Amino acid sequence: MHYTSLTQFISDQNAALAKGPIAVVLVEDDVEINTTLRHNLQLGFKHVIALMPAQFTLPRDLQETVHRVDYNMSREAATEDAINALIAAAPDQWIYYCYNAEYLFYPFCETRAVTEMLAFHTEERRAAMLTYIIDLYSDDLEQHPDAVSLDRAHLDRSGYYALARPDQTKDGHPKERQLDFYGGLRWRYEEHVPPARRKIDRIALFRAAPGLKLREDHTFSHEEYNTYACPWHHNITATICSFRTAKALKTNPGSRYDIDTFKWHNSAPFEWHSRQLLDLGLMEPGQWF
Repeated sequence: MHYTSLTQFISDQNAALAKGPIAVVLVEDDVEINTTLRHNLQLGFKHVIALMPAQFTLPRDLQETVHRVDYNMSREAATEDAINALIAAAPDQWIYYCYNAEYLFYPFCETRAVTEMLAFHTEERRAAMLTYIIDLYSDDLEQHPDAVSLDRAHLDRSGYYALARPDQTKDGHPKERQLDFYGGLRWRYEEHVPPARRKIDRIALFRAAPGLKLREDHTFSHEEYNTYACPWHHNITATICSFRTAKALKTNPGSRYDIDTFKWHNSAPFEWHSRQLLDLGLMEPGQWF
């Protein structure tokens, strides 16, 4: 299932876009494309879409199970343009988006499909879910110069914090049930990260709605989508465990030679299990048990 443009895919795949949840993988380079796609298939997404450069290839099994769409991720606003086009084409469907070398974890994901989790979230009258981007990195940058290794992946077990999100339309007063979250490599190496890119929160799971637009800062035009919980109790949150920041820091000439290791006293091996993330307080089940 190979499409030469997103326009062609949307035109030809009305059936796919009419049944969610849908996972969209935005491919920026050739690192861990296959594992990212397979991870989303294993979670139980009904359809997985790979927006990727034309020169990249997929193995035969993924060619048969993934909607591969030729797409240039290097241009400005590539993420927003793609997701907003899919929002318009898939009304009322749950959509998840991530980049390659990013892996979604939600409470009890080892035994419960993403469809079960989103069904419960929908019953709680929620149309979006907050996800935290938890940085992964190899503990040996000599062996893995791009900082990516599934076998040697580490994360920061502490150093995360939140600040009130100011509402510029109300003289900077905090927005209701909205926070800006920080931590991980973007916090520890903030001198190499532009201020607008330092947040680790992303509304990566959401339900498409008429008029909904994704903005450049990974928030949405409907303010309720940007909240971390409903007014009456806490809701499920999830994490996206991501090598993206570590890759960028080790490939950017401005930071590459300043970093010999990402390990510090709060590093811990990543266990690739939701229990570790729950124990560290990096996501919560809300009322879902």
